[in-house]
Amino acid sequence: MNGWKFHAGDNLNWAKTDFNDTPWNTINPAIDIHNLSEIPKTSISWLRLHFYSGDSSDQKMSMLMQQSVASEIYLDDSLIYRFGTLSGNATEVAAYDPLWEPLQIPIKKNAYHVLAIRFQAQPNIFYTAIFETANPLLWIKVMGSHNAFEYYQEKARLINNLELIPLGIYLMMFILHMAFYLVYPSQKANLFFGIYAFSAIIGGTLQLVLFMFNHTVAHKFYLANSSLLFFFLCDLCIFTALNYLLQRVWDFTYKASIILLIAAIIFSASIYPSGWKLGQIVHLLIYVNIIRIAFSSVFKRKKGAWIIAIGGISSIVFFIVFILKGPLPGTSSFDSQDALRTAIFMMFILSLPASVSLFLALDFAFTNRTLKEKLHEVNELSQKNIIQEREKQQLLSSHNDMLEKQVAERTSKLKQSLENLQSTQSQLIQSEKMASLGELTAGIAHEIQNPLNFVNNFSEVNKELLAEMKDEIKKGNIDEVSAIADNVINNEEKINQHGKRADAIVKGMLQHTRSSAGLKEPTDINVLVDEYLRLAYHGLRAKDKDFNTDIKTDFDKSIDNINIIPQDIGRVLLNLYNNAFYAVTEKKKIAEVGYEPTISVSTMKSDSKITIIVKDNGNGIPEQIVDKIFQPFFTTKPTGQGTGLGLSLSYDIVKAHGGEIKVNTKEGEYTEFVILLLIKV
Repeated sequence: MNGWKFHAGDNLNWAKTDFNDTPWNTINPAIDIHNLSEIPKTSISWLRLHFYSGDSSDQKMSMLMQQSVASEIYLDDSLIYRFGTLSGNATEVAAYDPLWEPLQIPIKKNAYHVLAIRFQAQPNIFYTAIFETANPLLWIKVMGSHNAFEYYQEKARLINNLELIPLGIYLMMFILHMAFYLVYPSQKANLFFGIYAFSAIIGGTLQLVLFMFNHTVAHKFYLANSSLLFFFLCDLCIFTALNYLLQRVWDFTYKASIILLIAAIIFSASIYPSGWKLGQIVHLLIYVNIIRIAFSSVFKRKKGAWIIAIGGISSIVFFIVFILKGPLPGTSSFDSQDALRTAIFMMFILSLPASVSLFLALDFAFTNRTLKEKLHEVNELSQKNIIQEREKQQLLSSHNDMLEKQVAERTSKLKQSLENLQSTQSQLIQSEKMASLGELTAGIAHEIQNPLNFVNNFSEVNKELLAEMKDEIKKGNIDEVSAIADNVINNEEKINQHGKRADAIVKGMLQHTRSSAGLKEPTDINVLVDEYLRLAYHGLRAKDKDFNTDIKTDFDKSIDNINIIPQDIGRVLLNLYNNAFYAVTEKKKIAEVGYEPTISVSTMKSDSKITIIVKDNGNGIPEQIVDKIFQPFFTTKPTGQGTGLGLSLSYDIVKAHGGEIKVNTKEGEYTEFVILLLIKV
């Protein structure tokens, strides 16, 4: 950026090549606009630069540009670009930032050129240095058009990775933790961690808009401060979540953190350019306090607290390394991006939330194990109760006087046992819901993975095609370049198609995993039956890669939407599907060669009813226990594999809809469940 000349005032003759600008002052326009006191705050000024193109230049040159003003760019007497609005009326001036997009400039070989910039600063706007945002008067980098495009693509890809990869991770965290909270609301840490992930999504999105899509200079201040506000909210949410997780007392450090965050927000917006760095100090203090709390919990033998401590330490270490590898003075925000620093930043923002998610997962696993132990205790208590009843009968026949005293004592114990049983039953129902949610989560992951694989594969193909295009460009083979470009366009269309598919899957799964509010709504029963069938199948496939079965469907397309609670009917379908898959899997273990596990699902409409049939060719249900399968806690599965609640809950849900559920079975051949739902006009 050496060799620039500056002069305040406005004269279009200053754009001419032969104008003598020797008396003009020299200036470095790449430094921060706040440090250029000679720049008028409202009036128009000019910059001029003389340069020699040399032998290496050709007519296909481009420049990458960042600015904090409105400008008109002249090359050799000709206006080639205009960015923003220059005006004698200060209220009409609008500063515009091209954001480093390659701009072609017609430069001749071995020739002297004059680049003249007519510019004007927009009055009464705020600037920000948040996220290392640079505010140069003018920053220009000139190179060959092909190299400029590659350079822009490389830097843009780094910025996109810096934002989009964490956004995808935060979205998964938000879905999972909010789903856990809706199913298990007593664990409020999931709620605050879900709010943390949602705030991070908004903050990251605003940051991406700031870096890559916002050209209006006046908007940068508000975008940057809004993004930072949401990131500060993330700090508060994760601090709150950890207090719930580790069962901490809400001491003065929590209130102090809130006060410090409010002060950091004010400093970031009001002190230029270092105010936001004070906010980062507050961020570090909160993370240090989190580490202190985690170590305190480790000393108190709190399970898994060491995971949070490691995550907090890792986050601080990566943050310090990120700051130490800060941008070089005089470089633009775009020019300073590199792959290593991008990777370090992602490790910094993801270390602590990842450790918290792992801690919650371990806590959830421990809760499930505790529930199983309590179920075993219930079985033992039931056996003891039976023995006690037999003893009472014997005592009644031989010791009437002694019986009254023993009955009173043992009745008291029995009452306590029944209270424990009722408490355990409630926990088992909750466990059943969580197990269903886990299977839905596995299905969701598989459904999303498929379009993401397409996106990744086509992206790799495009990378190879672009490399091939570079070779063909060097050879001058225009026809082959055009053909490769067509292939790249087709692949981009496919990437867009599968990206929209992933978006539709996430929205659909959010609807089905949402906790039921007890309100009926018009629902396409065929879509509901098919979606839960795929989720159940992929959920089992996620747990057992060897699992496989033939699935046949026959849906009556004449069925219109009916009023049901889709989440509740979905839970019924999920239970029936899981039982069917279990039945064919167990039969395959003992069946002769040639047996093909098959699940058939069909729907049909007749008169005022909708019929849903789920049939499997498993071992069937013995005749002597068919009448018991809808009873609570009755299961044919081995101990530890079933709670006996699935069919009982399904029976209650269907009855609550005014319908009925029946079973047809033949031992050794098949089982068929039939759901009848009324159509209400």
